[in-house]
Amino acid sequence: MTRLLALAVVPAALLVGHLFYRPAPTTDAPGPPLTDPNSPGSPPSSGPPSCPAPLMLFTFDGADTAPWRVENDGVMGGRSEGFVEVADGTLVFTGEVVTEGGGFTSVRAASRADLSGYDGIELRVRGGGRTFELDVDDGTRNRGREVSRRGPVPTRDAWTTVRVPFDSLEETAYGEPVRVDPLDRSAVQSIGIYIIDGQDGPFRLEVDWIRAYRKAE
Repeated sequence: MTRLLALAVVPAALLVGHLFYRPAPTTDAPGPPLTDPNSPGSPPSSGPPSCPAPLMLFTFDGADTAPWRVENDGVMGGRSEGFVEVADGTLVFTGEVVTEGGGFTSVRAASRADLSGYDGIELRVRGGGRTFELDVDDGTRNRGREVSRRGPVPTRDAWTTVRVPFDSLEETAYGEPVRVDPLDRSAVQSIGIYIIDGQDGPFRLEVDWIRAYRKAE
């Protein structure tokens, strides 16, 4: 009797196992085609947007180089002089600073750009150890006076890349600090480079390129 009961239980167990068994998914089944998220026609990504690449503002290796103009301290009775040229793929800014009177000279070029997705401007420079200043103009005026927004650009004898964050720019009007709205990054009009370091004597600055950057880069 016990032997017959055992024989009956085995087929029943096999039947129950068959009813509840589901085959595991096979890894050989074809899935959706893989696509490069950056290729044309790819579906939009659901993840966070990637940081924009650096945005080149000025290079000096082509015939379409933007015109850079010199602005000396003669408007203030100063005697400093600056000269600018593009040679061998670089911007070369030279001259002499005379601190008695004005004490500065600068170069500037138009650069209308929307930099609202960026954190600052970086330059690859070589300048013999003197400190220059980058000026970013968005057209802001204070009581009818032009507002200057500048940040330091230290240099060395060797080529170096220097970053000037937008939030580090100091605002002045004719040399006096002013309180104005933050830089409108979407309405940049021009970029300038000053030497106003309080040192008399000749200077030479070479600039390889100027571009906007993101901190995450």
